[in-house]
Amino acid sequence: MLKTLVTAAIAAAGLSGAAIAQENDTLRVGMSGGYFPFTFVRQDELQGFEVDVMNAIGEEAGLDIAFETMSFSGLIGALEAGRIDTIANQITITPEREEAFVFTQPYVIDGAQVVTREGNTEIESVEDLRGKTVAVNLGSNFEQLLRDLPYADEIDIRTYESNIEQDTALGRVDAFVMDRVSSAQVIQESPLPLELAGQPFSEIRNAFPFRDTDEGRALRDRVDEALAALKQDGTLTEISQKWFDSDITTSATEAE
Repeated sequence: MLKTLVTAAIAAAGLSGAAIAQENDTLRVGMSGGYFPFTFVRQDELQGFEVDVMNAIGEEAGLDIAFETMSFSGLIGALEAGRIDTIANQITITPEREEAFVFTQPYVIDGAQVVTREGNTEIESVEDLRGKTVAVNLGSNFEQLLRDLPYADEIDIRTYESNIEQDTALGRVDAFVMDRVSSAQVIQESPLPLELAGQPFSEIRNAFPFRDTDEGRALRDRVDEALAALKQDGTLTEISQKWFDSDITTSATEAE
């Protein structure tokens, strides 16, 4: 009750959204908990690259991080409704999303990748997806990337909540599309015979979205400042090396 009165007094005094955000030091972070190695549950513990990055941001920015897991397809709606403050689940910056949210600087530079069953000679690049059945995660940017292709009407796009690689092995789809980093991990970890088909066909930049309000922008600024510090001191690179044995937080140009 006291905190509510203090916040109301700040608002009545006409202070900035940043001052309000400083009053609330808990950042509610939504994630699926089913996107290895970015966010997943093992032995009842939520872990992964996103979890480590968010915990580092919390320590740097003086924020308590409260993780909330839900289906990937429900994350954007939860953010819009104010049930969470941001999403840590490889959310790609797109023009449509920039109209709805404010983003931090990118913290992962990646690319869209086609994956097929091992030994598939019919699909060697994204152009070969014509006439094929292709799986993507429901609500992901990869679905939109495929629908934006000039020959999208020739692709049978199927959406799944998770584990789309199992459908590939069972023959229900010809290929699936996901981010380059995750696809390499899936091939390494999965018992299924999978392989990359060609090179990544689109660069994607992933960042943390916030609601476009005074409080949302103030929280975004705090997280963005922490991200800049973690990039500068090498913490982001260390976390990336831990999970991927490479630095996925910068582009090849930035790394030079």
